[in-house]
Amino acid sequence: MTEWAVELKDVKKTYRTGPIEVPALRGITLRVAPGEFLAVAGPSGSGKTTLLNIIGGLDRADAGEVLVEGRNLQLLSTGELARLRLQRLGFVFQAYNLLPVLTALENAEFTLLLQGVPVEQRKERVQKLFSEIGLANLEHRRPGELSGGQQQRVAVARAMVTEPALILADEPTANLDSATATALLEVMEQLNRAHNTTFVYSTHDPLVMERARRLIRMRDGQIASDVAHAGQPL
Repeated sequence: MTEWAVELKDVKKTYRTGPIEVPALRGITLRVAPGEFLAVAGPSGSGKTTLLNIIGGLDRADAGEVLVEGRNLQLLSTGELARLRLQRLGFVFQAYNLLPVLTALENAEFTLLLQGVPVEQRKERVQKLFSEIGLANLEHRRPGELSGGQQQRVAVARAMVTEPALILADEPTANLDSATATALLEVMEQLNRAHNTTFVYSTHDPLVMERARRLIRMRDGQIASDVAHAGQPL
C-alpha cells in the first residue's frame, strides 16, 4: 500500500482571462493518509474546489507535484488520467452532473457499466446503496422527476457504488436538509471504515466540518490551518 493516498508538494495554480491573472493556489503542500475523512473549508475563492479538481486530475497544476497513490499526475497523459479516475476515484459534484435521459439507477450504475461489472451485480449494488441513503423505490425516476436533494443523493451513490480508493466531494450536503445530510454522512463514514476509503470534502457546512476527523481551512489559495478532530494541530 502506498504511504500516502494524496501528496501535494508546493502546488500552484493561476487562472488567466486575457491580461488578468487570478492565483487560485499559492504553494500548497499537503499529505493525506489512506482512510482519512478530511474536510477542506474556507470562503468562496479560497481555492477549495481548485484543490479538489487538481487532486482528481480534472485540472493540472502550473507548478509543483500532485501524487495520488504514489502516481505523479503531472506526468500522466490525458488517457492515463481518465483510467485513474475510472478505476480509483469517485467524484461528487455540487452541480450533480446527472444524465437527464437516464433513470436514477442508470445514472448511479454508469461508472460500474464503464468498469465492465455484470448487469445483475450492478443493479444489486445500486439498489442496496439506494436503500441505505433513502432512495428506495425511486430507481426508475429520471433526474427531472427528483428533488434537488434526491439528485444529490443519486450523485453520491454514483461516486460510492464503485467503492473507490478516494472520493472527492465538492459541497455534497449543500442541497440536503440536516437529517438527510446526517444520514448521508453516516453512510460515507461506514464506507470509510469498512473499506478504508479516503474522503476529501470541500464544504461550507458546519455538519461536515464537525464530523470530519481532520479539518483544513484555506484562505487566499493557502492553507491557513490544519487541525485534527480532537483539536490538536497536525
